[in-house]
Amino acid sequence: MAVFVAIAAALSVAVFATVLWPLWRVSRGATIGAVLALVLVALATYRLVGTPAAIDAPAAQPAPRTMAEAVVQLEAEMQRNPGRADGWQLLARSYEMLDRRTEARDAYARALAITPDDPDLLVQAAQARLFADPGKRLDDKAVAMLERALELQPQHQRARWFLGVAQRQRGDAAAAAATWEPLLAQVDAATAATLRVQVDAARRDAGLAPLAAAQAAADGAADAAKTLAVKVSLDPGFAARVRLRGDASVFVIARVPGGPPMPVAVEKHSLQELPFTATLDDADSPMPTQKLSALGEVEVFARLSASGEATRQEGDLDSPPVRVKLPAKAPVELVIGAQ
Repeated sequence: MAVFVAIAAALSVAVFATVLWPLWRVSRGATIGAVLALVLVALATYRLVGTPAAIDAPAAQPAPRTMAEAVVQLEAEMQRNPGRADGWQLLARSYEMLDRRTEARDAYARALAITPDDPDLLVQAAQARLFADPGKRLDDKAVAMLERALELQPQHQRARWFLGVAQRQRGDAAAAAATWEPLLAQVDAATAATLRVQVDAARRDAGLAPLAAAQAAADGAADAAKTLAVKVSLDPGFAARVRLRGDASVFVIARVPGGPPMPVAVEKHSLQELPFTATLDDADSPMPTQKLSALGEVEVFARLSASGEATRQEGDLDSPPVRVKLPAKAPVELVIGAQ
């Protein structure tokens, strides 16, 4: 029994290195938990091929002296009891230890036939197919396993990583980049830095901008969507008929259509600036709880004010209001004094 425990412990450590091989490291607590779990799995061999009740009594069969002997005993047990998925998994991992890749692939397939909807097992089976392939490629069956694993567990990191590898191998660099990118938010900073290199290489091969440039463009587009450009001018006929005070102010105002008169965005300009283009955004809101970017539609107008106050006073003149859906694709044009 002591010999078998030693073999099981060695198997556990080696299996840990193989099974948790993928791109990134897990947290220390999760790593310790994984090692302990694998030790328990390895010790399960004794339950499969030995007699637990006879630990302190003569063994039902000789304890294996080597890993190869332990595998032989486990193979025999799986022939007698082929319906145990955990036994096939343990046998597959043992084959991996002995570099018997084809047999490991087949053992994982037997386990998967018994437990078809286990995301971890699906990934292990796909990985075994990769290692058993002479060209180290993920075939259609392996890809189907990875896709199924992600259906069952969308946050499965190893499934996502290997699926991206398969897409990269098949020349679909854009798909590989899209598959890998969500991992950047799931892994630690050091791993993300390494992964980002792979993502950018895939994006480059797909004719796409690197992530940093793409993110900057997306941020710019998002910022543009939160602004409203307004062109304000003075009607020439009105300007010829009316003498305007030089200290008059022009307010550009956006408010909720049919709502309260309080603006959701307002800018003040001098009369001398006409014609001008104002850019309204959330920074122009006088109410922190009511932002321009939160609205789907606004009413926009310009107010010519002799008093210099945005609130309408006697003698003020407003341009005809324009209702605008946000985000606006083109600048809104307002003409003060138009008939």
